[in-house]
Amino acid sequence: MEWTPNESLRDRVIAQIRTIYDPEIPIDIYELGLIYEVRVIDGDVVHIVMTLTTPNCPSAQTLPSEVEVKTKAVEGVRDATVEITFDPPWDKTMMSEAALFQIGLF
Repeated sequence: MEWTPNESLRDRVIAQIRTIYDPEIPIDIYELGLIYEVRVIDGDVVHIVMTLTTPNCPSAQTLPSEVEVKTKAVEGVRDATVEITFDPPWDKTMMSEAALFQIGLF
């Protein structure tokens, strides 16, 4: 993925996360509201806090792994960790306006 010098590492990581889609909903997981936090530590370590649509989500094993792998692939990232939380639990109010519009809820 190409980037400009003006983009922060956090911005580049978010752009990479936006390439990951929930397999059941045709919306990227960032717009879906599954990413609660993207934090850069010490300049090159990224910690991501995310949730899933439900605790028994069929993608519970694959989505966090995909987020970690794709984050580590971003130029400038030395390491990445993904933390799963269900506090607060996800609901449709966490979706962006664009995501709500895309599925006809806006």
